[in-house]
Amino acid sequence: MNIIIVGGGKQVHFLTKSFVSKGYNVTIINNNEEYCKKLARMHRANIVLGDATTPYILEDAGAAYSEMVIALTTDDPDNLVICQIAEKIFKVRKTFAMVNDPKNIEIFRKLGVQNVISTADIISSFIEQKISVDDITNLFPIEEGKVAAMEIEINEQFPVVGQSLSQINLPKDTIIGCMIRKNEPIIPRGDTVIKEQDKLIILCLPMIQSEVLKVIRGRID
Repeated sequence: MNIIIVGGGKQVHFLTKSFVSKGYNVTIINNNEEYCKKLARMHRANIVLGDATTPYILEDAGAAYSEMVIALTTDDPDNLVICQIAEKIFKVRKTFAMVNDPKNIEIFRKLGVQNVISTADIISSFIEQKISVDDITNLFPIEEGKVAAMEIEINEQFPVVGQSLSQINLPKDTIIGCMIRKNEPIIPRGDTVIKEQDKLIILCLPMIQSEVLKVIRGRID
């Protein structure tokens, strides 16, 4: 697979390392000459110096035969233009644009960029939910925070201990997708009984998260 990454910073380094380790052919575009030299020393990737909002730079980077273009610059309009050029001129099948302002997500989608990454939105969602629920051992947002995934370890004081899933009155739009019992995964059914030290993997809408926790823990501190 041929992948073009536009931008700089840790995201570019981590993605490049990951893609190269999987055998993908990576090309990085950056408009800073010294930074390009640094990238060339650090990665087994093709480095192109230039402004990726200019079609001929994307052409030089091989956009015409690339399967993916990822725009990670610090300028939202640039990321939008890069993805639009890649899709419309070079017919790249998959483009990803980072937005620094979460308000631009819908604008990007209306303008044809479907894969939009908002790190600020994801991080803020994670922090807000983590602060409100301290005894969740793992919490992360899905689809830019539209769905919350929680991993909750059951202790002996929780009212659900000894109950089957069918007996638990969970709010609508909630799913217990998996249980971990003694390091073994279990796909639960209605008659599966919850035991102490089980870990429940729960998917729900963020706005009902506190209701879900109240049912599972019996309290909200």
